[in-house]
Amino acid sequence: MNAADAPSAGDGPFTVQQKEYLQGFAAGLAAINALAPVAGGPASEAGPSTAPQSWYGVPLDEITNEERLKRDENPLDIWDKIVAHASANQAPQGGDVYRFKFHGLFYVAPAQDAFMLRVRMPANTLTSVQMRTLAGIAQDLGGGYGDVTTRGNIQLREIAPKSIVEVLMRLTEVGLTSRGAGADNVRNITCSPLAGIDSDELIDTRPLARALQHCLANNRDLFGLPRKFNISFDGGGRVGVVTDTNDIGFIATRCRGEAELAAGVHFRVALAGITGHLRFAQDCGILVAAEHCVAVAAAMVRVFAEHGDRTDRKKARLCYLLDRIGVARFLELTQEKLAFPLRHLHADHCVPRAAVDRRAHLGVTRQKQPGLYAIGIAIPVGRVQVSQMLALAQLADDFGSGELRTTVWQNIVLTNVHADRVDEAVQAIAAMGYGSSASSIAGGLVACTGNTGCRFSATDTKAQAIALVRRLEERVRLDAPVNIHLTGCPHSCAQHYVADIGLLGVQIPQDGSSIEGYHVYVGGGLEQERGLGRELVKNVPFAELAALLESLLAGYVAHREAGESFVAFARRHDVEALRALVAPLTA
Repeated sequence: MNAADAPSAGDGPFTVQQKEYLQGFAAGLAAINALAPVAGGPASEAGPSTAPQSWYGVPLDEITNEERLKRDENPLDIWDKIVAHASANQAPQGGDVYRFKFHGLFYVAPAQDAFMLRVRMPANTLTSVQMRTLAGIAQDLGGGYGDVTTRGNIQLREIAPKSIVEVLMRLTEVGLTSRGAGADNVRNITCSPLAGIDSDELIDTRPLARALQHCLANNRDLFGLPRKFNISFDGGGRVGVVTDTNDIGFIATRCRGEAELAAGVHFRVALAGITGHLRFAQDCGILVAAEHCVAVAAAMVRVFAEHGDRTDRKKARLCYLLDRIGVARFLELTQEKLAFPLRHLHADHCVPRAAVDRRAHLGVTRQKQPGLYAIGIAIPVGRVQVSQMLALAQLADDFGSGELRTTVWQNIVLTNVHADRVDEAVQAIAAMGYGSSASSIAGGLVACTGNTGCRFSATDTKAQAIALVRRLEERVRLDAPVNIHLTGCPHSCAQHYVADIGLLGVQIPQDGSSIEGYHVYVGGGLEQERGLGRELVKNVPFAELAALLESLLAGYVAHREAGESFVAFARRHDVEALRALVAPLTA
């Protein structure tokens, strides 16, 4: 067991129940690993001379360019090419730009003439040693900073081609990897940042996330999917993990009725969330024991690999496969790959998930371990400089158990702080320039990479988000949380459709050129507030955006009902009524 997998000082050894889960993982994985490779897929091709003229059953003249690149050369087999590019200090060209992403290496020209490295952190956990390693990479080989992402990864930027081998070696030495962190693969496996320490949770999901990561790492057929794939584990505590947005979401529950079920914790399975395509994950009608979750996830990923659309990238996500074959058939195909029967049980037989508090990961929180506390640290738009990364690592050593948790809201949680040191830790966090009890606006601020690091983005989201929140905090006083998400393009990496206020970056024509601006959406939400934001106004120049949002929030404060949240306020009014609040600024 490496440092990343070891129980933290506040957790103690694995319980008997957790050991049983892990034994179940081994049995489940042994069963699914016995399956034959997919006919027509990469494992069944003997070589160029005998390769079939189809790819996963699709004629070669119908597959997408990305599928052709995977067929022509498996991206997992390009280590010698990576070494050669590093030796020559040469960026990849053509199809290799895509293949390098399988190793977490993104050549992001023209935004930056350099690589971005995306690091996997299953269960959203890393040690102080690992954080120092990432800081060292950023300082010695990168741009001097890192970004926490909306999947709880950390990304490092401005890495020269000559450094990519050293970067990957440094990761390996501390138990980290970037393999499969990009392109058509299962992305970082997430769980609650308070998993294992939340007194309200039904089950600690960290062993599940880690076991699934090991399953992925040791099964080549779980790479090279039709498109990217997201999986999360929700333990049912106060803090969720935006399960609504995942291709597969496991949600802990207790059952009513049958004694064998009512006695333990099981998982409901939600499928096909992709809010950028206006889809939420939906319960698929099965109940899974904890020890079977990894096997079920792997089987579902294999079904997607075999049957997902490889002819149209826009239709290659799991939701479109379910549209085509139906959930019932998808579960039948999943069952064929399992050594145990799936249990079908309607959600009405299970206790509904308790309400989620989207801000419960921020500030000081009592852990279920006596005398220990977690402290959620607000990281504006997830950007951390090297000095701050090193300070966070030292913070974890000085006040905690050497552990940090990343969140899908781009913040960081320090765990296992003894009660008599909480105040001192809060002061140390403030000395770093961070807050441990964020304002109502800053604590809910999320932004994608933006056009300084992503060629798809129309706007400089991170810098503009910081400027925006500073202006709003100076002029607006809120006593209820409001989250604002800025995303630079329709890919919606910052999930603007499910924010209280979602901002989609656009280029606005002006005087023969263009300026940066945003479409504004309001009233989105997740979990018990599930719903897509509605378009309020289009093409707002960034220079005018702060005044518009100030007017909108002032209208909320003035006209809300007692205790009414912003999302409830926005949904209580039709769009025209909301537009009236900002009409003088949009005329």
